[in-house]
This record gives sequence, C-alpha cells and structure tokens, in this order.
Amino acid sequence: MKYSFQTIALSALVVISSLFTSGCASTQSPSALSTSGREIARESHAALRWLYATNPKARALGHHARAVMVFPKIVKGGFMVGGMAGNGALMRGGSVREFYQTAGLSYGMQAGVQSYGYALFFMDEAALRSVNQRDGWEIGSAPSLVVLDQGMAGSLSTTTINKGIYAIFFNQQGLMGGLGLQGSKITRIYPAP
Repeated sequence: MKYSFQTIALSALVVISSLFTSGCASTQSPSALSTSGREIARESHAALRWLYATNPKARALGHHARAVMVFPKIVKGGFMVGGMAGNGALMRGGSVREFYQTAGLSYGMQAGVQSYGYALFFMDEAALRSVNQRDGWEIGSAPSLVVLDQGMAGSLSTTTINKGIYAIFFNQQGLMGGLGLQGSKITRIYPAP
C-alpha cells in the first residue's frame, strides 16, 4: 500500500489534534478516548484472551504475574512531532480492578499513523506499587521494565520472570516510520460505568 506525503501528514495532524482536544476538554480525570468503563473492560479482556491464544510466553507471564495491565488499542500518529494515547485496565485474578490511560509525546524523524496494543505484566508487588503515583507513572521510571520481542520471549523461564515489569506489544496496524524520543505516562482514570 502506497501512502502520499500529504496523506500521512494530514492523518498525523488529525490524530494529534484529537489527542490534544480530548485531553483539554476533560475537567475530570484525563481520558484519551471517551469510553465507558464497561467498554474498556470488555476490550481489555478480549485483547488479553487474544494475546494468550497467540503467544504462549505471554500466557506463561500472565500465569505468574501479580497483575496485568492491558491497553487494547493505542493510537499513535505524527509528523516530526507525534502523540499516542489509549485506555486500558489493570486486572488481578482475571477481574478488572482499575482503569488507566497511557499518553505520550515524541519528537524526531517520524511520520505516519498506527494502532497497536500492549500488556504490562507486573511480576511483584513492588513493581505494582510504582503505578499509582499521584501525577501518573512515567514508563522510564519503572523499577525494572523489560520490553519483550519475539527473540527475548523465547528465552523466558519461570526462574527469570519473578521480578519487575514485562511489556509485550501486539496487534500492530498501520504505518509509522522513523526514529524518535518518546516519553509515555500512565495515569489512573475514572470512566463512567
């Protein structure tokens, strides 16, 4: 599929504008997308079931994790300056306990629009405590965050996954190319039921 420069730039501008507008319009808790708690929970459960069905290592991580935070759909777009945002749920024992928003800005050589999901596996209580900071949790400030790709996931064992936080990305769609510096922040939200 071939994308023109104008199409990519316009798409990125629309996504970034909508991210900023939705964040500024909210006077309650921040919410990247206006979605009910019930819908976030349903989408998060469906995404986690799909991830477990397609990735045995993710299923093994989930079995040993204290909690799993799932962001079923993150929308990312940009041209030189980019933004990303999405809502998700924290699950313990298979039940949704809390809702969260992830958002971030990046800058650098980048262009395009894409969507994806990711799951964070909290392997111990210390890692889980880092999430509920008053001003949100910046991904880079995690005690021990490991992003797993296909190669690293193959070397996991029950003796190597007892501490820290593991991230697995899934269901990537769209086109987003280039390098960039990115800071993501996760903040607890209180959506309408």
